[in-house]
Amino acid sequence: MPYGFSLDDVAFLRSASGSAAVAGCATLALTDATRIADVAAARRIAGEEHAAAVIETVVLRRKAMSKVDDSEAWLFTGDALQQASATLVARHRASRLTGLDVHDVTCSVGADLVEIARVARRCVGSDLDEVRLAMASHNSAEAGVAPVLVRADALHPASRDTVVVADPARRDSSGRRSWRPADFLPPLDKLVDAYPGRDLAVKCAPGLDRDDMPWADEVELVSLDGQVREACLWRGDIATVSTRATVLRSDGTQWTITDDDPDDIPAAEPGQWIIDPDGAVVRAGLVRHYGARHGLWQLDERIAYLTGDTPPPGVRAFQVLEHGPYNEKTLRALLRKHEIGRLEILIRGLDIDPDALRKRLKLRGSAEASVVLTRIGRSPVAFLCRAART
Repeated sequence: MPYGFSLDDVAFLRSASGSAAVAGCATLALTDATRIADVAAARRIAGEEHAAAVIETVVLRRKAMSKVDDSEAWLFTGDALQQASATLVARHRASRLTGLDVHDVTCSVGADLVEIARVARRCVGSDLDEVRLAMASHNSAEAGVAPVLVRADALHPASRDTVVVADPARRDSSGRRSWRPADFLPPLDKLVDAYPGRDLAVKCAPGLDRDDMPWADEVELVSLDGQVREACLWRGDIATVSTRATVLRSDGTQWTITDDDPDDIPAAEPGQWIIDPDGAVVRAGLVRHYGARHGLWQLDERIAYLTGDTPPPGVRAFQVLEHGPYNEKTLRALLRKHEIGRLEILIRGLDIDPDALRKRLKLRGSAEASVVLTRIGRSPVAFLCRAART
């Protein structure tokens, strides 16, 4: 069970004594093997009353390092950190709100709020949880921004003429992850109904069905370093297209593609390369648009793999060595011919378990390769490939 912070905990952690206690415990291993010794040390450093809060803060800050930039002195709860957007994702979303008046109605500990406050004309953050609001106040100060913070229910508007930003909790009352918008906290339909006519941006899980969100003027799928992180639903003047995919990288590069881009590409014979588009592009249904941008074509119009003779820059693509009809016997013979001992298996359009297939192939050899298994029409096809970063 995650530790339940109190307002007294937050007040202590924000104090000079609390900061010193956290710093004093920062070098503790905090592993299962050292738990007893670590707790005893924390009690000596922080005192019996505050040791648990200090230990939890050290643990959460360590976890936050890979997600929230410059958060070494931030305060979190376990659930708030888990739901917080990665900084690059939050920063991208905030960039679309530059110069506007914005109210984050589920601001939690402020991971999104801080990025909005950096670019918005005016910024308000609200939450029902007093502990999280106190943490958001601390974190905002650490980040050098000063949004207005108020305690308010997201379902009862506390501002006027602002863009409303929300990130409903995607867990039901028992704490289990929920994919039904009606089970969000607050429920998504009630949240939308609470702000009629207002510009609205709602962060959601990427797997939601657009048919369940008829109010959304734009759906944006966002990935970071190849992993699809979220969908953002935009309503009103802040929506500019119907569908968008945004691809972010930790090195600072990013690009976007929308349903306004051309999508006129054929399905034709395989080229020299197979390209598996970024997951945000696939989930947004913009594979053809991405192919048209880069001079690629489809193997099959119902399959999301693309092919061409020149892969796009900055992607991991698969150079075709051999290809032909797929069955396990011929694939096994092909792998033995090339002495493949390490095999990456990519599958789309076929009902095959890659781990079970790998075991049945009984790989032997020193070479490494990738195999792309898919179908063209109704026929299963195998592509033996060499993966490369372009």
